[in-house]
Amino acid sequence: MKNKTEGPLSGVRVVDLTTIVSGPVATMMLADQGADVIKVEPPGGEQMRQLGTPQPVGMTGIFLSCNRSKRSICVDLKSKKGKEIIRKLVKTADVFVQNFRPGAANRIGLGEADVRRIKEDIVYVSISGFGEKGPYSEQRVYDPVIQALSGLTDIQADQETGVPKMVRTIIPDKTTSVTAAQAITAALFYRERSKKGQHIKLAMLDTMIAYLWPEAMSVLSFVGNEGDPKKGSLGLDLVFKTRDRYITAGAISDSEWQGMCRVFKREDLISDDRFSTARARAMHRPERLEIMSQEIGKWDSEELLSRFREEQVPSAPILDRKELLDDPQVKENDIIQVFDGGHLGSIRQPRPAAQFGLTPSTVRSMAPILGQDNKDILEELGYDLSDIENFQDEQVIHEDVTDKSERPS
Repeated sequence: MKNKTEGPLSGVRVVDLTTIVSGPVATMMLADQGADVIKVEPPGGEQMRQLGTPQPVGMTGIFLSCNRSKRSICVDLKSKKGKEIIRKLVKTADVFVQNFRPGAANRIGLGEADVRRIKEDIVYVSISGFGEKGPYSEQRVYDPVIQALSGLTDIQADQETGVPKMVRTIIPDKTTSVTAAQAITAALFYRERSKKGQHIKLAMLDTMIAYLWPEAMSVLSFVGNEGDPKKGSLGLDLVFKTRDRYITAGAISDSEWQGMCRVFKREDLISDDRFSTARARAMHRPERLEIMSQEIGKWDSEELLSRFREEQVPSAPILDRKELLDDPQVKENDIIQVFDGGHLGSIRQPRPAAQFGLTPSTVRSMAPILGQDNKDILEELGYDLSDIENFQDEQVIHEDVTDKSERPS
């Protein structure tokens, strides 16, 4: 499938040299919004093609879900001709994104200064783990390392034992992706007004601390009068067992707490000094949660959630990842859609979350097979068929051997 409707970023070309998740998801968001994102991969492809549950289609589910809507060119950047191809590609680009370790882009001749000499007004993006300087800057980094350093594992610590815990999904990587995509569009807007490109530097560590601060670290805001972050957290472990399943429910405002008490037929708790105000409820949180757990355990989930909705008490069933596919609100929003992926088969993906009224943001194609678009991209750069054949013979460019008639479109 290939959706050719114009998105808000139609006409923007992005050269994407990123790998793993933080960079690829950022550029995928731009591609869903209409940008022509050209993923540049080394011979053999980037390692995410092999990570995850193996599939006989040249990619895994995680690679597909981080790289849809893009085109692929596979170039040996160690070769002189390979570097020349990328330099020509840069001349046509608006944005250049890389997430090499600091200094690596410079060593291959694609640092910010190198790229800007080719295209003066380009938006150049450097995504790193820790930043370009400092004691950790040269270290390899994956999501759990940033979880550990950013305070996230402390936030997730077991409330009884204090043992730190990881979030069992990659939060820093994906938060960095969203931050990068927003920063790129802001830089493009500035360039539209000033005719000047700029260098965006973004570290996963910086992103995650900024992301966590507003709620989980805000008690550290007042210098000299810091609170205890462990006590200042909202402590959102609101998981309760009904007679038939787990749910979540919470009551922050007075009206929500009063509504919850009415559902429980425990109006006595409304006037109880321990729970009569938001501050009192926070101070007596253990007792409050114990009462909530006891009362919720007396109900079947469907009836209880219905009563909570009537009283405007925030609540929901706790769904497993397969259950959510059939949730009525998920269906109503048409969040998860099924696409024809050609030889990949039927592919399920969430649509882009931001829906534009005039310029649709949509899944424009499946993730590309390695080197799938070599010929088209090289022809756009002015190379003829004999040049392309020479590049193939000299192994300057590479491609997956998948039958071209079966490739995703």
